[in-house]
Amino acid sequence: MINQTAIITGASEGLGKSFAIELASRRINLVLVSLPASGLPELASFIRKNFEVKVNYLEIDLTLAESYPAIFNYLSDEQITAHLLINNAGLGNWSWFEDLNIGFYKKQIELNVITPVLLTRLFLAQADAAVTSYILNVGSLGGLFVVPKKQVYGATKSFIRYFTKCLQLELQGSNVKISLLSPGGINTKPELLVMNNKLKGISKATIMEPGHVARIAVDGLLKGKKEIIPGMINRMLVLLNSLLPAAVKDIIIRQRLATIIKS
Repeated sequence: MINQTAIITGASEGLGKSFAIELASRRINLVLVSLPASGLPELASFIRKNFEVKVNYLEIDLTLAESYPAIFNYLSDEQITAHLLINNAGLGNWSWFEDLNIGFYKKQIELNVITPVLLTRLFLAQADAAVTSYILNVGSLGGLFVVPKKQVYGATKSFIRYFTKCLQLELQGSNVKISLLSPGGINTKPELLVMNNKLKGISKATIMEPGHVARIAVDGLLKGKKEIIPGMINRMLVLLNSLLPAAVKDIIIRQRLATIIKS
């Protein structure tokens, strides 16, 4: 069996860090990508010491156009062929549209939309057609449901859903398997953990830990699943969403919006 290498974007914390540890535990070599001063050297050192894998890392800003080819130029220089691409880097928010400036939304769209599209294109150009390659695009259930205060974020994840499903059709019959990960809420940061602990009922039950999500996602990716929805309750909500009439969903959303305004 060949030594596989995975590129993980947004690898320094949260779900990206969990992806790195999960893949390393499966003896898959890593190329970690994240912002400068985000802890990549320390994470790379930890993984090297605890798992028998090679770990390279690149500290770059993925909203800069020159960053995309820089990753693959580096791989070429190091004579590394990537067999897995985890498009995990992203920027979320929980705010009214007018509360954030245009600079934030520009960065959010660049990181959540432009980055995975261009990295996918460059990844396919270097993929070895003789072996199976894998792409995991990290979407969100926010790309399927209308969620107040997540207007641009949800729209970017809807784009990722459409983009991934189109590629799945285009790449059918090839040696490239592409999967969409559609998680619900994840405790990826301390502030999210505090916020999620205040939830009750079904809302709280949909929240998952990043290590659990990463394990489910990698299992599904390597099995060639087209869409991976971690958590039974999340899968039930997706099914319910497909069955409810649009008018009923509109009422639910308006009631949810009213609750948010009052809180």
